[in-house]
Amino acid sequence: MTIEICRNRAVIPEHKVLLALRYYATGSMLVVCGNFIGVHKSTASRRVKLVSHVIATLRLQFIKFPDIENNIKKLKQDFYNIAKFPMVIGAMDCTHIKIKSPGGDNAEAYRNRKGFFSINVQTICDANLKIQDIVARWPGSSHDSTIFNNSEIRRKFEMGEMSNNLIVADSDPTSGITAEAIDKYNESLIRTRNTVERSYGVWKRRFPVFATGINVKVSSSQSIIVATAVIHNIACNFGERLPRVTTEQELSIKITDFNNAGDNISRNAVNSTRKTVN
Repeated sequence: MTIEICRNRAVIPEHKVLLALRYYATGSMLVVCGNFIGVHKSTASRRVKLVSHVIATLRLQFIKFPDIENNIKKLKQDFYNIAKFPMVIGAMDCTHIKIKSPGGDNAEAYRNRKGFFSINVQTICDANLKIQDIVARWPGSSHDSTIFNNSEIRRKFEMGEMSNNLIVADSDPTSGITAEAIDKYNESLIRTRNTVERSYGVWKRRFPVFATGINVKVSSSQSIIVATAVIHNIACNFGERLPRVTTEQELSIKITDFNNAGDNISRNAVNSTRKTVN
């Protein structure tokens, strides 16, 4: 259905929001989304950028770790219930969000090892797939370890602000442990950290624009990524079901599901938390 609007009339706030949501949810070209409410492509682009920026400013309200002791205990218990991994408050990884070539001298910095342009996004999720922390500013060629080493969450652990808590990712156990203990550790770790992989699947299927690729400037792409993370968390809060995606969208989503080979982001993360706990 198309909303008929006179082209010389200002776009009302409700239609601005609908325009942005349609762009996130379909991945259609901006000209197609603009036709939805009867505006030019350039107007549609400006409105999507504006709405995305406004929603992204809500990140501190919707993307955060719990700050009440009872909620922290529940968070740890939810993770423990998965595979008996204690003291975990989050599962961390990185995922690639496809974007158009930014152009300019630094364009190749955004080309990842799979050959497409992307932003490498680090997130930490809870046991219910909600995003608790997000870093969405690094080019696709950046290693996961580089992103983590320069992140606020690493600083917080090293400064003791996250004491008695663990973040799980893709780490190996330390030396001097029996084979049986290693097997149990690995099984528990894999099952516990699988939540972040599942969160990426839900997030990307909820917003097919990630499959087709965000076709705006890098700065606006970053706002869109954070804005969709905010909306994803709101959807999780309300128990929203996942929308269906086409076979083509599903294949496009799977193309972006890969890890940076050789990165040891998780070993750094787990070791940092071990130092805090010990």
